[in-house]
Amino acid sequence: MSVDLTPLEADMTAWRRHIHQHPELGFHEQDTVRFILDLLESFGVDEVATGIGGTGIVATIRAGTSSRAIGIRADIDALPMTELAESDHKSCTPGVMHACGHDGHTTMLLGAAKHLAATRNFDGAVHLIFQPAEESLGYQGPGGDPDGGASAMIRDGLFDRFPMDAIFGIHNRPGIAAGKLAGRAGALYAAADKFEIVVSGKGGHAARPHLTVDPVLVAAHIIVAVQSIVARNTDPMDAAVVSICKVEAGTAFNIIADEARLGGTVRTLSRASQDATERRLREIVTGIAASFGATADLHYERGYPALHNPADLYASVRDIAIGIVGPDRFVDLDAPGMGGEDFARYLDVVPGCFLLLGNGDEGPGSVMLHNSHYAYDDSISPTGAALWVALTETFLPKHMP
Repeated sequence: MSVDLTPLEADMTAWRRHIHQHPELGFHEQDTVRFILDLLESFGVDEVATGIGGTGIVATIRAGTSSRAIGIRADIDALPMTELAESDHKSCTPGVMHACGHDGHTTMLLGAAKHLAATRNFDGAVHLIFQPAEESLGYQGPGGDPDGGASAMIRDGLFDRFPMDAIFGIHNRPGIAAGKLAGRAGALYAAADKFEIVVSGKGGHAARPHLTVDPVLVAAHIIVAVQSIVARNTDPMDAAVVSICKVEAGTAFNIIADEARLGGTVRTLSRASQDATERRLREIVTGIAASFGATADLHYERGYPALHNPADLYASVRDIAIGIVGPDRFVDLDAPGMGGEDFARYLDVVPGCFLLLGNGDEGPGSVMLHNSHYAYDDSISPTGAALWVALTETFLPKHMP
């Protein structure tokens, strides 16, 4: 199916740059929501529901008489980062920027909304889901939900109020040529868990370590030992990542602290690996601490599950994507990424599929996500919007009852 939304590129660029200049953290996207609502009203969508999961929006466009329905999701939140890349649309909010391209994802869905509301070349309902706080696992905003916006919307009745046969999502991907689409059946993103370890020892003078139980030494042994989980306890064909990213202890150069704190993340692709990694981490933490005469508490918090595209649904979406960009501009990924994506929460409830859209493999568009120099490539927005239109018209064809 051929869908050309390049005539909307100038509008989408303007929308995206406005959102980019005014970024907001998860569950606090009030100005972003108002901007989206004004546009949706101007497009003439049929229904708009607000306040779902906090600041979430669901806009519905209907055509024909079919009871079939699909959902398409875009995330709307930004990150607590300072933008360092210079542009005429640089973030105006100190310490907050769209460093993951959610402004672009929102723009793609708005572009699709404008086209679908005007043409209505389908039979059924398409629910356009503007989701808050996708980044909430990495950043817990004030007044938010520690499990992210997808869970908040589900708990607020998303699928009860808006029944749908399937749900779809997309994420831009630096490192893939701009405008190429990509995906794979099976695991696409990993489960994303986080943990904190508190090592309790006995502090004292640095000159008399024999009278202390040094929690920093214990923590150092734990840091080294947890690397054995992936190296020696995980099937090499079932990838996992264990990273300790935060270490806190002590107040002065000559004082042995009473306590040390470690924080990190675990990424796994299967439930069995997730269970085994958590169990082994707990054994290592408590065992090493005990061997030094210290104690250690592990607080382990399961986050998003692994995101798996079902093979049959993915095959259909892949065909639609190739119809948009051509077979030479679709990338069949060999391996999943180890990042997390709370879209996986939706897939626990309804069938769905998630694709990637190249943001560039050289120049500014190739700068990795969550980087202060990240820059979204506005030329890719029409491709994402065209995919949503083609997907809607294919999954909700006019000839179906």
